[in-house]
Amino acid sequence: MNLAVLSCSRNCYSTRRIVEAARQRKHSVRVLDTLKFSIDLKQAEPNLYYRSKLLPDYDAILPRIGASITYFGTAVVRQFEQMDVFSANSSAGILNSRDKLRCMQVLSRHKIGIPRTTFVRDKQDVLPAIDRIGGAPVVIKLLEGTQGIGVILAETVKVAEAIIETLHSTRQNVLVQEFIAESRGRDIRAFVIGDRVVAAMRRVAQGQEFRSNVHRGGRTEFVMLDHEYCETAVRCAQIMGLKIAGVDMLESNQGPLVMEVNSSPGLEGIETCTKLDIAGAIIDYIAAQINFPEIDIRQRLAVSSGYGIAEIFIPDGSELIGKTIDESGLSDKDINVLTLYRGTTVVPNPRLKRVLEPGDRLLCFGKLETLKHLIPEKTRKIRRPKLKKLQPQSERKVEPSEH
Repeated sequence: MNLAVLSCSRNCYSTRRIVEAARQRKHSVRVLDTLKFSIDLKQAEPNLYYRSKLLPDYDAILPRIGASITYFGTAVVRQFEQMDVFSANSSAGILNSRDKLRCMQVLSRHKIGIPRTTFVRDKQDVLPAIDRIGGAPVVIKLLEGTQGIGVILAETVKVAEAIIETLHSTRQNVLVQEFIAESRGRDIRAFVIGDRVVAAMRRVAQGQEFRSNVHRGGRTEFVMLDHEYCETAVRCAQIMGLKIAGVDMLESNQGPLVMEVNSSPGLEGIETCTKLDIAGAIIDYIAAQINFPEIDIRQRLAVSSGYGIAEIFIPDGSELIGKTIDESGLSDKDINVLTLYRGTTVVPNPRLKRVLEPGDRLLCFGKLETLKHLIPEKTRKIRRPKLKKLQPQSERKVEPSEH
């Protein structure tokens, strides 16, 4: 494999370890300074130049894009994507995760635990917004802060109001989040590669510091995560569009609450803590993708005119209730059931003898015209009043494939 690591810091621990791991596995690897690229655009021929020379062919890239060069860095990654070079993290995934507000907005559409969060600009909206997330104390965050920089704990509403007003006066955008008291000074960093958590550590703040980041002096300890935390971390990475990610979670009374998804997680802290070869796992994953690439379902659809994917919901009173998938007649209509969602359970490739129940959701592939008639019309979402007490987050269960 011929691998390029996009990094402006070739001597930092993470970059050095990735290069070392690649060479140990007999791969060709080169560190390329992200800022030294030139992007050339021409009809049907996207190209990249590095230090004013046409870039040679690479099998894959591993982006290590710093926050200060997000715009240019993601443009470079996007150009590699146009050239059909595999990227361990997509340009869209990096952009989604880099902006804290954007990250929270994307996650809020899914059944992922997150701290109650608000984003306001008008001074008159600050106090009502703080009240909606439970009042003081609150955590105030700069949208693009890293390593704990720009994260402030405001113990009272007055202090929070003053801090937000000051930051707004300097044209800074800030998030305001509820403070999770039971997780004060500690969080979980789960390292996701592909579809699994390969390592995890608990970060614990020292002294009066409430931020647990290693760069703020936080202590780390090895931790074995249970199913709920592992699944939450993997789903967050997948939702963000990241194959390699560090997912930061709070240990709350309601289960894991996701704070942040990092597209360029550092290796030093977690390798030192866990004594695991995380860099090697990254290289092995990328090599596997090059040798055995995942088939993009969108590519299949592009050559299957009239076919597509849709989710079918089975409401109360449906004629499908009580029937098996085989008896439902879906296969007779040239419709294949890819995944069954039942409550918090996910069943990939369900058996044809699986009996359908009210509330089941079927992810199906088939003729679009046929699928369209099986999808119930959308009903207007009813906005219910906010509950004063958070409901415990149910444990989500993923079953193995039934085929």
